Amino acid sequence: MILVDSSGWLEYLGGGPRAGSFSTPLEDTEQLLVPTICITEVCKVLQRDKGEEAAMETLAAMLRGKVIDLDADLAFRAASIGIEHRIPTADSIILATAWRHEAVLWTTDAHFKGLRGVRYFSK
Repeated sequence: MILVDSSGWLEYLGGGPRAGSFSTPLEDTEQLLVPTICITEVCKVLQRDKGEEAAMETLAAMLRGKVIDLDADLAFRAASIGIEHRIPTADSIILATAWRHEAVLWTTDAHFKGLRGVRYFSK
């Protein structure tokens, strides 16, 4: 399984220098996990920067993967991960989701650099 965090989605959608690195995992919708927190983060940025239509188009693309809801067990696990690794709440939810599903987390977010199961791309 693969989980692309919000930074990876935004890099890909914005045509950033690492956009090509994320095309393969984002197009493999059979293996793609999409935490609801990523939907929130990505759609917030797109609505703010490009408008509601762009956000809705991206939401449709994100829904092609397997959407993972935040439940109480995952929230508790994320809290522990956040404390242990000193990462923000949204990032701890994303990492907890990846670990729960034994997915590789693809990211450009330096908070994840060096953590188990992370494929990190520097910006």
